[in-house]
Amino acid sequence: MDSPLSPLSYQPYLDQLIAFGSQEARKPDLLAAKAEYLRLTGEVFEDDQLFELRMASFLDYYLYDRVSPVSGQTPAAEFYQLRLQGSSPEEANAFRCFMETVHGLFEVRKLGKGLVRLRELYSGKDFDVTERRHMVGLETGDVLEARLIPFAGHLLFSSAFCFHPRVAVKSIKAEVKRRKKKEPQRAPVEMVWECARRAVKVERYKQIAIERIYDFSQTTPWLASAS
Repeated sequence: MDSPLSPLSYQPYLDQLIAFGSQEARKPDLLAAKAEYLRLTGEVFEDDQLFELRMASFLDYYLYDRVSPVSGQTPAAEFYQLRLQGSSPEEANAFRCFMETVHGLFEVRKLGKGLVRLRELYSGKDFDVTERRHMVGLETGDVLEARLIPFAGHLLFSSAFCFHPRVAVKSIKAEVKRRKKKEPQRAPVEMVWECARRAVKVERYKQIAIERIYDFSQTTPWLASAS
């Protein structure tokens, strides 16, 4: 029988957090958060190929990152405080994991059996992620947006990803390097959002070269000529 904190038992804990964050009383805040998220990462529509992944990313943003204007905490932090009062220390610790996620742009460094090694582009730190599934199409050197959740002594992927085209990897890495040197005051998540917006444009404007969409040196709206 699996330990309550085995990687295989991760989903039931997440389901409880999602149920908490989706309560009827929270719906107005949930809708406000969704509007904020789409302003940050680009509007998507139900017929967009990346719609489901983007909605999964929004849910992550809402649960783990967005501080409620009412409580002053994220839903993950609120739920952890709630469970501290009525759960065993082991179970409460499971919910604390949702307050310690790692979100960013990662380069794939190694694909092994049951493991994916990633390097976060801003910090340069490596992470070994436990992943039993075969991630179709993922190759060493790819860059993706992902969220890592520490659980039962492992790092696990959340269900949200944003995969960036291989031809854009050089531009993304160069822009991260430039921002770290020239604009160190900017939060790394701004680059995550910027790349997410460009991924939407790749999906929507297939007639425009990907290299142009991911050209971070342009200071005027590149999309104007595509109207």
